[in-house]
Amino acid sequence: MKRPWLAPLTPLYAAGLALRNLRIEHGWEPVRQLRWPVVSIGNLSTGGAGKTPLTIALAKALTRRGLRVDVLSKGYGRQSQRSARVDPNGTAEEFGDEPLLIARQTGVPVYVARQRYDAGQLAETEPSDSEKSAMHLLDDGFQHRQLHRDIDILLLDSRDGRDSLLPAGNLREPLKAARRATVIAIPAKDDAPQLEAALRAWGFEGPIWRLRRAMEVPPVDGPVAAFCGIARPEQFFAGLEALGLQLAARYAFPDHHRYTPAELQRFSDLALEAGATAFITTEKDQVRLGTLSASFPDPLPLKTASLRIEIEQEDEVIEWLVDRLTPLFGHPPL
Repeated sequence: MKRPWLAPLTPLYAAGLALRNLRIEHGWEPVRQLRWPVVSIGNLSTGGAGKTPLTIALAKALTRRGLRVDVLSKGYGRQSQRSARVDPNGTAEEFGDEPLLIARQTGVPVYVARQRYDAGQLAETEPSDSEKSAMHLLDDGFQHRQLHRDIDILLLDSRDGRDSLLPAGNLREPLKAARRATVIAIPAKDDAPQLEAALRAWGFEGPIWRLRRAMEVPPVDGPVAAFCGIARPEQFFAGLEALGLQLAARYAFPDHHRYTPAELQRFSDLALEAGATAFITTEKDQVRLGTLSASFPDPLPLKTASLRIEIEQEDEVIEWLVDRLTPLFGHPPL
């Protein structure tokens, strides 16, 4: 959502961003390097681009190839600030919703720390793993330039070209920052050829991947009440309707919202009045609900919609990644 009334503050944000980039580019702010290669997945906007689903897809695809992979994350919204390996049976309060979701869906080690370098060091010094070759996937890492990365994957959407910088818009960086990317990943939608042509005309020479978003929903009889606390709730609601679900009610909360029993009771009452037969939410929200997931009333069971990212020509993409990383190990990273 754009906030044009905040446009007078955008030059201040842009100036601060320019100063930070200047510090990094001139070496005034240190960029630390881990022992194992780092593959960063990020975007330019404040959320909703599919970074976490792509991280999950890459972790699974690389693991299927026999490569050893872990994921580094800040663990946004967690209460603890200590570096830790994510326990898949833990809570979002301990580790953050996205790291917990990644750990549960991939089975790979996930590490969280306030500074991603500290998370990487923890990964590289675990006794059982210290002698094995590995690579780090850096979730939401495009702006985290204090950590050296060997491959920078940037998710970009045609909407980014029509957006503006924070705080008036949703861009954390201007479009010219895309020149730092090693790979640009775009949605495989009808406008994909035009977006790819525009990127080439702009001068981007690296690989351009196409990603397909696939939402899966469990069987539901009758209208549903949909709720979520994500960056682009309208995208979630539109996806449900595109799959044929009738939305009797919809509730949007801020990204990473922490639900309370009182909130759940309130919109359970409203959903019943609206004629809903079930609640439906995202996997990330379900992780954040924790034990509250069991508190929904019988007439309104909680259903979870899953979002998957499918990489077009996945075998070629993974082969390119392996070829690019092999010289960093001196041998295939198995």
